[in-house]
Amino acid sequence: MVRFGPAGWTYKDWEGLVYPKPKPKGFQPLEAMASLFDAVEINTSFYQPIRPHNAHVWLERTEANPHFRFTAKLWRRFTHERTSPWTAEEVRWARVGLGVLHAAGRLGAVLVQFPWSFRNTPESRDWVDGLVGAFEGLPLVLEVRHASWNEPSYYAELVERGLGFVNIDQPLFKNSLAPSARATAAVGYVRVHGRNAKDWFRQGAAPIERYDYLYSAGELAPWAGRTKEIAQHPRVQDVYVITNNHARGKGVVNALMLQAMVTGQKVSAPEGLLREYPEALGPYVRPEPSPEP
Repeated sequence: MVRFGPAGWTYKDWEGLVYPKPKPKGFQPLEAMASLFDAVEINTSFYQPIRPHNAHVWLERTEANPHFRFTAKLWRRFTHERTSPWTAEEVRWARVGLGVLHAAGRLGAVLVQFPWSFRNTPESRDWVDGLVGAFEGLPLVLEVRHASWNEPSYYAELVERGLGFVNIDQPLFKNSLAPSARATAAVGYVRVHGRNAKDWFRQGAAPIERYDYLYSAGELAPWAGRTKEIAQHPRVQDVYVITNNHARGKGVVNALMLQAMVTGQKVSAPEGLLREYPEALGPYVRPEPSPEP
C-alpha cells in the first residue's frame, strides 16, 4: 500500500489554508489530516521523545481511518547530537512512545534522519549499526543526504539489516545525494524537501524559509514514477511518500498532487488551499457534487 501525507500537522501558517480560520468548536487538526491522507510524519519526536499519553491521544484522533499510519522522526539525540555515546536510559525513553504506536499496529516507520554533514565513514557506519541494535524490532528507515553514501555495497548492507532507505528530493549542491528509487526493506520511503537552494544552507535561515517551495506537476512527475517503481519491488510491503515543504501548506498541496498522480484518482482538498493554489491543485481535485435542486 502506498500512503501519502505531510511532515507534521500543526503549523500556524496553515490556518485559513489547510484548516479553517477560525476553527470550529472541537476541531482537531490531526483528525482533519486523517480524513485527507493515510499517513503523517511526526516532527515533534525529533525534538523530544513521544510521550505515551500523546501517542494514545493521536491513536484516538485517527481511529476513524483504519488505513492511517504514523511515521516518526527519531529523537535528534541519536542523529544530530553525536559527540558522546547515548545511554540505555535515553534509548528506553525514546522507545516508549514509539512502542505505543507500534503495539497498536499504527507505526509505519521510524525515520532516522541524518544531516548532510553525516558522511560515509567507518565511524558513521558504526553509529548506524549501533542504532539498528538499540531500536531492534521497530521499522527503521535511514535518511542520509551526502553523496558519499551512494555505494552499492552499502545498499546491500541495508538489505541485510532490514533497514529501509529514504529516497529524497533536496536542492542539489556538490556532494548532495541525488534522487533515487531504492528499496532495501519491507518499508519503502520517499521524502521530498523542496528545492529552495537559496535558503537551504543559508546561515540563520528559519525552517519555514528553508522548506518554502511549491513543486510543479512537472517536477513531481518523476517522483510519481519512482514511487510506483518502489511499490512494485518484491521486498516492499508498504510505501510512505512524505512532503516536508510545509510552508503555507505547500507540502499538503504536493502530497495531494502526488497521490492523484500515483493512484490515477482525483482527490479532495481543503477550500483554503484551492483558493490559494488553484493552478497547482485544479487538475487533481474532484469536483464537488452539485447541490440537490
